[in-house]
Amino acid sequence: MKRRHFLQGTFASAITMPAFALEADNPYRKNIGIQLYTLRNQIKEDVAGTMAAVAEAGYQQVECYGYPDAAEMIAAAKDNGMAVNSSHFAWESVTEPDKKGVPDFASILDEAGEVGISHLVIPYLYGRNRETLDDYRALAEKMNKAAVEAKSAGIQLAYHNHAFEFEPKENGRTGFDVFVEEFVPEMKFEVDVFWVVVGGKDPVDLIRSLKGRVSQLHLKDLEKGTKLPNFGKLPNEAFRELGNGMIPMEPIIQAASEVDVDHCHVEQDQSTDPIASIGTSMEYLNSL
Repeated sequence: MKRRHFLQGTFASAITMPAFALEADNPYRKNIGIQLYTLRNQIKEDVAGTMAAVAEAGYQQVECYGYPDAAEMIAAAKDNGMAVNSSHFAWESVTEPDKKGVPDFASILDEAGEVGISHLVIPYLYGRNRETLDDYRALAEKMNKAAVEAKSAGIQLAYHNHAFEFEPKENGRTGFDVFVEEFVPEMKFEVDVFWVVVGGKDPVDLIRSLKGRVSQLHLKDLEKGTKLPNFGKLPNEAFRELGNGMIPMEPIIQAASEVDVDHCHVEQDQSTDPIASIGTSMEYLNSL
């Protein structure tokens, strides 16, 4: 076994590298998705052309964002032969349902079911909603209720992490600790491995510790030399194509297989050329 170590400031983490390559028919590589937020600027300009480029790069499915305002993305993806199993959505419908202008969660579920979406993901939390561990407990209660409702509609609800959930709060405990403790079986995680590393944790260990509780993964790479952990803002240059950073993906994808993750999606929040970047990431995955 080889081990890659990355040491930044006072944080050290080691991810075990497997002694073997991924099997040729690995289901995650074979059915790899792309989180379309990566291409948000291109989508604004040309939805159809962007989806054609995604399909040409070899992606088999897409994960949308902004649902229920994603009809054009969904239609264009399907027109190019790609599946649409998952979407990030208007999360305030769960976390702040009484806020003016927020769509009704039940209606979101109905619409998602009609277009064949089987996974909905809470993609973010406003700072005002997560100041204390009690805030996280209150959020978990709301998410649990929504997850039970979603499950009855045949849809899996999950929460997508960033780094802030791993920042120590009262007595060194974190918001992520609260979610792990409080989430009911119907409520899952979409683990973003980039933000796990930025938050000072080992993504392989985290995924394995959550066996049966991770529905999807986001695969993205982190610039070598980035100081960790970091609970603030990262420069755009910190977001790298798969294989061009410091996070080895083979053990992560292997761990996904071990814990029965449903889908893996490439994501790159920032890039000067997103179309080229998603191609580079696909080439890396095909090389494993």
